[in-house]
Amino acid sequence: MAHYVQARSRPHSDRRDWYNLRRMIPFLRVYRGRALFALVCLVLAKLANVGIPLVLKQIVDVMDAAGRAVLVLPVALLLGYGALRLASSLFNELRDVVFARVRFHAMRRLSTRVLHHLHQLSLRFHLERRTGAISRDLERGTRSVSAILNYLVFSILPMLVEFSLVAVVLLTQYDPVFTLVTFATVAVYIGFTFLVTEWRMDHRHAMNRLESEANGQALDSLINYETVKYFGNEGLELERFDRTLGEWEGTAVKSQTSMSLLNFGQGAIIAVGVTLIMLFAAHGVVEGEMSLGDLVLVNAFLLQLFIPLNFLGMVYRQIKYSLADMDLIFKLLDREPEIRDRDGARPLQLQRGAVRFEQVDFAYQPDRPILHQVDFAIGPGEKVAVVGHSGAGKSTLSRLLFRFYDVTGGRVLIDGQDVRDVTQESLRRVIGIVPQDTVLFNDTIYYNILYGRPDAAREEVEQAAAMAHIRDFIESLPQGWDTLVGERGLKLSGGEKQRVAIARAILKRPRILVFDEATSSLDSHTEQAILETLGEVAENHTTLVIAHRLSTVVDAHRILVMEQGRIVEQGSHRQLLQRRGVYQAMWRLQQQERQVLEAGA
Repeated sequence: MAHYVQARSRPHSDRRDWYNLRRMIPFLRVYRGRALFALVCLVLAKLANVGIPLVLKQIVDVMDAAGRAVLVLPVALLLGYGALRLASSLFNELRDVVFARVRFHAMRRLSTRVLHHLHQLSLRFHLERRTGAISRDLERGTRSVSAILNYLVFSILPMLVEFSLVAVVLLTQYDPVFTLVTFATVAVYIGFTFLVTEWRMDHRHAMNRLESEANGQALDSLINYETVKYFGNEGLELERFDRTLGEWEGTAVKSQTSMSLLNFGQGAIIAVGVTLIMLFAAHGVVEGEMSLGDLVLVNAFLLQLFIPLNFLGMVYRQIKYSLADMDLIFKLLDREPEIRDRDGARPLQLQRGAVRFEQVDFAYQPDRPILHQVDFAIGPGEKVAVVGHSGAGKSTLSRLLFRFYDVTGGRVLIDGQDVRDVTQESLRRVIGIVPQDTVLFNDTIYYNILYGRPDAAREEVEQAAAMAHIRDFIESLPQGWDTLVGERGLKLSGGEKQRVAIARAILKRPRILVFDEATSSLDSHTEQAILETLGEVAENHTTLVIAHRLSTVVDAHRILVMEQGRIVEQGSHRQLLQRRGVYQAMWRLQQQERQVLEAGA
């Protein structure tokens, strides 16, 4: 999968970040009342927090004025001090509790929308994508929404509110020099932080790219575990994975080094600012212009401002990283599906289930045509087989029938309706398929068969399994119907997986059936039983059989022979043998191969 993080000019990136933040707003609208209440709690917490140094100043001044002769503690002020601290903590926690629903719901909605969009994207996208990379990007992207909301509500906004309140107190109660030094320190700090962080962002982008790439390589090697073992390429996979992580390691070290430089610069700026403020405050006390309480107040304000400000660099970095991660998701959402329902598309009106390929041309890539002027029809209840050597374009026919791709020329019709003019959901609802490469969900056998029609009763599931000659096998297993099949069905044999797929297709009860090498992984005995079952299932169904083994299609009403994307012969099994053409040559070759295998056995 192509990575979305690319080098961009800074103005464009800024526009993109603000655009993505605006796109996040709709995910918050459901709980906008909660969000508003959380903001109110935030302001109340900061009012209490700013009030603490003011009360502390009064306590210090009272104690200082009374000196050692004080007999009565300022109980009211002390109680007020404690109450403000309690209120600050209460409103902070209340803000967290109230806002939790907002951010977690936003994560949920975004995750669901992204998964829905991935299902809408074309087969071409899913054949080209890297599962590991996209799953990692999806995880980081959805978590970035929570991170950004957290930083905004729990870090940035509180800091702005508190800074504004402190600025008001300093401007109204003290010499403008305190406000000037405070503002100047904060301005220099923010400017330095933003400049250095922007410089560091290239390292973060590179780390993201390399991390996704390494994760994709690891997942790819695990998904293809058997292939790795067949060829003894564990060392190759580890070397490739380690090489990518080596690049990631170098980039991560550069990122950490630059972060240390940033942290030291931030610390130096804060140290200079605090030192200047304390010098002016101490001078004011010595000159009698400020009380000891004022010194304590200014110091407390500085601590309240600069301690959270010390985390501004981290917060800004994390927001930028989260924006970069979120950008991956929104760019994915911006990717237009190749196959879409046309405006005004209507549900397929299925009548008899007649299928027609009318002068169909197709190419996966413009410079590599696959089908040329393919023209044939399958009548209602008719069984038509398509045979040919590998690469002849047989399986492409089923993909066009399902409208995973659009034809580049001609039309595919069902009951006279162009499949491009009907909704994809209604089209695929009436077609059932048993694919050559059966992939099962990492769930129970029962779930995988039920997937054909999720609202089916258990009796129907068991009947479908019986028709597919797999019920006895399932019930002989220790866990029976609750047996987990493993990732992609790896715990089942090829024949067992195909029988599950056949049961699933039977349960769906479609009007149009497609068998794409449906018995290729079965032994001769099971194949014969399954062929009889398929014959029963195919009765009164429009059936397209794609096959390489000719012995499985001798009962077809019509057989189409394809070579290099063209139909070169068609007719019944007997008619094609009598023509002594391509079909007869394929038949004789396969019979010879079968005799050799039987002799060897």
